[in-house]
Amino acid sequence: MIDIKIVFTIVATFLTIIAFFPYIRNIFRNNTKPHPYTWLIWTLTQGTAIFAILYGGGNLGALSLTVGTILVFVIFLFSIKKGTKNIKKIDTIILILAICAILVWWQLDQPLISVIMVSAIDFFGYIPTIRKSWSEPRSETLSSWMLFVIANTFAILALESYNSLTLTYLITITLANLIIFFVCLLRRHYINPPNKNL
Repeated sequence: MIDIKIVFTIVATFLTIIAFFPYIRNIFRNNTKPHPYTWLIWTLTQGTAIFAILYGGGNLGALSLTVGTILVFVIFLFSIKKGTKNIKKIDTIILILAICAILVWWQLDQPLISVIMVSAIDFFGYIPTIRKSWSEPRSETLSSWMLFVIANTFAILALESYNSLTLTYLITITLANLIIFFVCLLRRHYINPPNKNL
């Protein structure tokens, strides 16, 4: 009999990979403009969150996040050259605060406080992209953000243990991805479409 957790893990990992294809394609078409600060913060926070999930007994539930972290780093590298130029002072402040918080996080020896802190840092990492998406809602790929939400939902289902260590980060990024999706979706009705970017 097939273990349902393995099925959820496969689905979550598959959807995570698939979600990045339209996003990367649109970067090279110059339709999607990732915010480099956001993707740098996510590279650092997702990488550290994997350890918290494993420590909490999440096991298979960490696989899709591990694959996602590698792809997030790839997007960060692309964003250096092909990302948005819509970078404000507040974005720089958030980046500096996030890096300082990560340095503090590395000194902590309290797993629960650590995972709450890394989840908060990650959420703050969304702010530059949310702000940019508000004024440029077509600079993001809607289908990717919805697939991120679905993939994270399956990653939650794949967790072998449900507790604050395994759930906090995944729930945080799922909700934040949903926010970006709806910001872009709703704002597109108020701004004339220069191109199709789904």
